[in-house]
Amino acid sequence: MKNNQNMFNTPLQPSNLLTLILFFAFGLSFGVLLTFQLINVTFNFRFNEYSNQKPRLVHVLDAQNMGLQDFVHPSKLNHDMTDEELIWRASMVPKVRMYPFSRTPKVAFMFLTRGPVLMAPLWERFFKGYNGLFTIYVHSSDSSSNWTEPEGSVFHGRKIPSKNVQWGKVSMIEAERRLLANALLDFSNQRFVLLSESCIPLFNFSSIYSYLINSNKNFVESYDLIGPVGRGRYNRRMYPTIKLQEWRKGSQWFELDRNLALEIISDTAYFPVFQKYCNCSCYADEHYLPTLVTKKFGSRNSGRTLTFVDWSKGGPHPSRYTKNDITIQFLDKLRSAAYCEYNGRKNQTCHLFARKFTPHALDRLLRLAPKVMHFNP
Repeated sequence: MKNNQNMFNTPLQPSNLLTLILFFAFGLSFGVLLTFQLINVTFNFRFNEYSNQKPRLVHVLDAQNMGLQDFVHPSKLNHDMTDEELIWRASMVPKVRMYPFSRTPKVAFMFLTRGPVLMAPLWERFFKGYNGLFTIYVHSSDSSSNWTEPEGSVFHGRKIPSKNVQWGKVSMIEAERRLLANALLDFSNQRFVLLSESCIPLFNFSSIYSYLINSNKNFVESYDLIGPVGRGRYNRRMYPTIKLQEWRKGSQWFELDRNLALEIISDTAYFPVFQKYCNCSCYADEHYLPTLVTKKFGSRNSGRTLTFVDWSKGGPHPSRYTKNDITIQFLDKLRSAAYCEYNGRKNQTCHLFARKFTPHALDRLLRLAPKVMHFNP
């Protein structure tokens, strides 16, 4: 015990003090180096984790390098946006009304098809010589279809990301909204026409372009029809958003200006009601736009369609035209069959398009188009 007390009471020698100081300095240095090493490892781990997100980084860099023309006139239709993302993007409206670029109004021709556009050769002649005044969008209801048009065709590369569509179902409206949203991405598109693969133009391009661009109305057919195929399709669960007396019917083949197209894709009040309650025998494509447009934008609508369709034979499908139907007299009749109002005046040009034409009618249409419709040779 006495020896232990002497050990603790022994005076601290200079050599021992120096040893302690060196030991303390070494420990401090080691601790600092270890701390910096751990920080470096953590930083490298986070950097590697971030750098692995290559697609997102490339996407950001691409967006930074995108020019104005890429934004206002997208040349490529392929994208990976969901419908929700697409509609959000397309619904953007500039607050500054003065455009910082030269803008020529264009007409968007939107084809809702099962596959390829059957009347494509006729449309090729229709569009010839008018580049810069139109854009084409094709939605194929058979999304698995891999059809392509030759590189020289106006339809080449014009198919938008599409989904399967069922006749008479809400998916038909979803496809129409998808077409409108894609077309709205081009700021020069001012008028929007919905067509099918069996539609044909009844006049040349300059006549149709002038008719649409100079119109002060939209063309959505809408009428109140008493009976099983009219009010009989109304679902009472749509009340109170849509009342029975507000229910309308009409052709799905429409023509709109840009303002109404924006309103339609931005609709969050009526479209969900149709999604939920317009199924089975409701035929949403015949009621959604007629009801919405009449209820909210009736003063801006003509109430008629620009696409001639013959329902006189009755049944769920209109008349089909084959090569035996195609004559100069028949086409002249379609071009001036009735009287209607255009910009407040009586007019004999009421239909600019017609359907349904079979592929067998194409050859005769190609022969007669230059004579009757005055297409460019």
